[in-house]
Amino acid sequence: METTVIMNKPTAVALLPLVLFLTLFVGSGLWYQSQDVDFAFYQIQAPVAILPALVLAIVLARGSLNERIETFIKGVGDHTIITMVLIYLLAGAFASVAKAIGGVDATVNFGLSIIPASFILPGIFIITAFVATSMGTSMGTIAAIAPIAIGVADATDLPLLTTVGAVVGGAMFGDNLSIISDTTIAATRTQGCAMRDKFRMNFKIALPAALLVLVWLFFQGSQAQVGDLKDYNIWLVLPYVAVLVLAILGVNVLLVLFSGIVFAGGLGLVNMTDYSVASLSQDIYAGYTGMQEIMILSLLIGGLGSLMKTQGGLAWIVQAIESISRRLGAQQGSRKAGELSISASVALTNLCTANNTVAILINGSVAKDIATRYDVDPRRSASLLDIFSCVIQGLIPYGAQVLLASSLAGISPLALITHVQYSWILALVAFSSIALSWPQAKRA
Repeated sequence: METTVIMNKPTAVALLPLVLFLTLFVGSGLWYQSQDVDFAFYQIQAPVAILPALVLAIVLARGSLNERIETFIKGVGDHTIITMVLIYLLAGAFASVAKAIGGVDATVNFGLSIIPASFILPGIFIITAFVATSMGTSMGTIAAIAPIAIGVADATDLPLLTTVGAVVGGAMFGDNLSIISDTTIAATRTQGCAMRDKFRMNFKIALPAALLVLVWLFFQGSQAQVGDLKDYNIWLVLPYVAVLVLAILGVNVLLVLFSGIVFAGGLGLVNMTDYSVASLSQDIYAGYTGMQEIMILSLLIGGLGSLMKTQGGLAWIVQAIESISRRLGAQQGSRKAGELSISASVALTNLCTANNTVAILINGSVAKDIATRYDVDPRRSASLLDIFSCVIQGLIPYGAQVLLASSLAGISPLALITHVQYSWILALVAFSSIALSWPQAKRA
């Protein structure tokens, strides 16, 4: 028998579970840190801290207990959530196998042999941004680039957080600008504008932010020291080359990562006398287990988001922002009020859903209505939707991109978000563009 999910009236109470989760997760980490406990933010793991929030969400929900649980399960089994979990598994397996056969060391030494030490950090950002723009997915880009960047940080004594932050920032740059990104598609379709027009509008905001980040990264990495490079087998670089080429060609990210595992495993079996099928199997499984925490958290976040949505939490955010925008408009009649309303609405929704595409889709119709009332060009509203959803996605410690990068690097996601400089600077540039009413879209 199929259960019918009833959408409740908008209410802020539905957001309390998310507040509880963040309070437990962030609050416990800060408390343990104040007590000088090592690995403070790992004392209470996020997948455990979310459990009381899930209990509260189920208690607050209406309907029978079975209907509430069914809502949670549907959220866990959402297409986007399951896709992310599969990416986690394959990314972990690829990173594990490539490292085991010496692919990471070979790629790092090859890269360091051709890139000047002072340009390593800016180079990582540029390469990541290029790949993400080409393939249209930040997740696939991080899965491919992060292991190499981590190896570079180890070999050059660069700060690990800064290096991984450059990867996440470059990935968000590409995800925001790529014309084949799901966020771009969602933003342009809901606002009724062409992808190329939204790209041009976006680029005028993203480029200054990227240039500022490159300057900052240059000074951060200017003291990098490259010691004596080890001998490396150039053939072991090929799995990464294959992954990047397939990604840029637009091959599905799951197939890209699976091909990388097969390619890397094949090279290991051919080149290493002590590497067997059993060794390959163990390395793949080790990659799976390394992704356990973020897989569990992503599934539970999906269920929590579904409960908050059906209880009216997300609708309350959209309604509240729309109400505020109407009052601001009545008082000021300002286009800036409309642009700020669009930006705030998608940002707050993204905080709750931890998914920038979903946040854009939820706010699409409201943003279009606000844009019409405040005479905001559709290209501008599409740009703001995409920019502020990507800003938040790169700065939430429970977002897929930050979780994947922090898991691969073995660092705290809360520590990582303070080093995703591109997202912070993009937010400042975007707010400045609203305050200065620049750039203005030229009427067709």
